[in-house]
Amino acid sequence: MMQAQAFDTLFERFTSLKIGVIGDVMLDTYWWGKVDRISPEAPVPVVAVTKKEQRIGGAANVALNIAALGAAIHVISITGNDDEGHQLKSLLQQNGIQTNYLCSSNERITTNKIRIISRNQHMMRLDAEVTNPLSIAEAQQIIEAFTQYVTNEQPDLVILEDYNKGVLTEFVIPQIISICKAHHVITAVDPKKKNFFAYKGVDIFKPNLHEAKEGLGILGDDVSATLLADMHKALYAQLQHHISFITLSEKGVFYQTDNEQAIIPTHIRTIADVSGAGDTVIAVASVVYAASKNIRLMAEMANIAGGLVCEEVGTVAIDKIKLMAECKLLLTN
Repeated sequence: MMQAQAFDTLFERFTSLKIGVIGDVMLDTYWWGKVDRISPEAPVPVVAVTKKEQRIGGAANVALNIAALGAAIHVISITGNDDEGHQLKSLLQQNGIQTNYLCSSNERITTNKIRIISRNQHMMRLDAEVTNPLSIAEAQQIIEAFTQYVTNEQPDLVILEDYNKGVLTEFVIPQIISICKAHHVITAVDPKKKNFFAYKGVDIFKPNLHEAKEGLGILGDDVSATLLADMHKALYAQLQHHISFITLSEKGVFYQTDNEQAIIPTHIRTIADVSGAGDTVIAVASVVYAASKNIRLMAEMANIAGGLVCEEVGTVAIDKIKLMAECKLLLTN
């Protein structure tokens, strides 16, 4: 537990941090409408579209959450040289996310996930994307951009956000981590199955429970402290990372380091939409750790933040004022 004024100091410290996010950026497009009838052409609902909206998604949503916390943020990634890529870059800039090291390729399209929503319910999702791994030339382009970023900006923290869309490859990942280690930059990763064990030596490794079980080949629904401790041990044997931070959906979060571990239960919320919650959790956890080096506080605050964004429909960034108020309410003496 902390004193309320300690949170004021902590949140102020966020503004002095320099952070980079590297990974799969994407555009989230929302079509909102009403359903009053079934199509005469096929047994599907007809959605009368009343509003269209574009939001920042994927790794870019992690960056958006960091911007919302007040830290200086750059996104390092690669988009297609297309309208969606230009729209995404413009959205990033409008939201205070720096794009100096954002690359583009004529060989790829920008990922665009179109969600059709009626009465706060998802009716359908359309994905336009290329998920092939970066070519050697594209990989060299992004590594070069990242090297320039670290050299020029000297960040405190880099988050590797893997959505399995081809940006973070077995060729790219170890080079990014090596550059960070050489410059004493904290590393956090939100992994996916394909390159799950490529993230060797990172500071924070944050899979969700399903991803961790899948990566380790564990079956069953058990979520006991013993199982989670065994999972940390198995992860560490392959990754030699510093902190395991596993999200447990409605059961909260788990963290473990060499000599400390805990399951932190979730706080009761009215859940509207879980999309983007993982982005918020990794963003808040990483920023809190970079600012405080307090692992328990990192887990507590990220747990609260993940719950808060689940109360909103669609992918939204954390509200800094709401987060501070909830932390003072739930985590002070």
